[in-house]
Amino acid sequence: MFKTLRNAWNVTELRKRILYTFLILVIYRLGNHIIVPFVDTSDIVKSMSEQGGLLSFVDMMNGGALSKLSVFALGVMPYIEASIIMQLLTVAIPRLESISKEGEEGRKKIGKYTRYLSIVFSIIMGIGTYAVMTHYGASVDSNFEKALVVLTLMAGSTFTMWLGDQITAKGIGNGMSLLIAWNILSRIPSMIGQIAEIIETGNASLIEAIVLVGVLAILLVGVIAASLSERRVPIQYATKSNGKVFNQSSNIPFGLTSSVVISIIFAMSVVQFPAIIAQINTNWGYSKWVLNSQWSPFNTNTVWYVILFVLAIMFFTWFYTQITFKPDEMAENIHKSSGFIPGVRPGEPTEKYLTSVLNRVSVISGIIASIVSIVPIIMEKFGNFKVSITGTALLIVIGVSVEIVKTLESQLVMRNYEGFLKKN
Repeated sequence: MFKTLRNAWNVTELRKRILYTFLILVIYRLGNHIIVPFVDTSDIVKSMSEQGGLLSFVDMMNGGALSKLSVFALGVMPYIEASIIMQLLTVAIPRLESISKEGEEGRKKIGKYTRYLSIVFSIIMGIGTYAVMTHYGASVDSNFEKALVVLTLMAGSTFTMWLGDQITAKGIGNGMSLLIAWNILSRIPSMIGQIAEIIETGNASLIEAIVLVGVLAILLVGVIAASLSERRVPIQYATKSNGKVFNQSSNIPFGLTSSVVISIIFAMSVVQFPAIIAQINTNWGYSKWVLNSQWSPFNTNTVWYVILFVLAIMFFTWFYTQITFKPDEMAENIHKSSGFIPGVRPGEPTEKYLTSVLNRVSVISGIIASIVSIVPIIMEKFGNFKVSITGTALLIVIGVSVEIVKTLESQLVMRNYEGFLKKN
């Protein structure tokens, strides 16, 4: 990894991309410290830290912006929700599906629709966020000031979306995923401090802390191993030279965790959205059932929440794998390139074979993501550490890091730097 970063730094264009990415991340962190106008946030941080649970998790994903009620309090969540809706609509509505198949222009149109929808979501979530924060001590005097707070949150979310797009276009890696990983990393020191405080105050023993660190170490090794694993489908191409036919071999790599990062973010957004809405007014009958009922799949203290979370992860892993790799288009491109999979006929049989491979890969990926996500939740039930966020955070950070390294390696290969990469 460090060797790849060093080699990338020696390439002028890649060095500019790395510096540009870092600049965007710094701007984003600075924005997290700009508080929305007219709101006294002095009591919010303390109230949310004592509350823990869902809002603390959302706050961690936003780098502490929610507890500060900063201009970036919504983070990339509106964009994620809009992306989920648009991708589902693309599958369900033939017109949108045909647009998505129009190549680069089609993807740009879908991206534009997603951004418009994310603005709508940011307004809705801005209203909800302010309503939730009023329960933690945030309040303003007039309707004008309330409207200005919501507009500020909407503008901050739109600017965050723009920053993510800039990283994707001019930087390194997927901008939205990188912003979330950056937020998580920024919260690690405070998370360590909270664990140390729990031990110091006697709420947890040193043995429990050692067990926690051991489990996290095992999860870390497992996530790294899974992130570096891939299923390779062999491809052979028939070429002619001087009247003779030669076979050239290649392969299509399907990473075990290539779709996991986005999928788990989607799953978290869907599973936690009803509980976030319920936080607007905890006196509603709906809110009481969602937050407190032992039968509620949105109550993080129930086994139904764990089951729903696992099912959501499995579904979005499968769904995102299918729409990312598109086996029908892959089979067609292989056929057009005079290629074939050994033992598989071209055309529809190739598509079915690739679909079956992707299904198996997505199942394994979903199981890995589920284990990493729910093990800390189970640990929380038997200890005094509020660590339910750790597995998910670990998976996102490691997944994003591996994807960045792979992106740099592919860029180095394109620039004839194969000699610097690890030889197989």
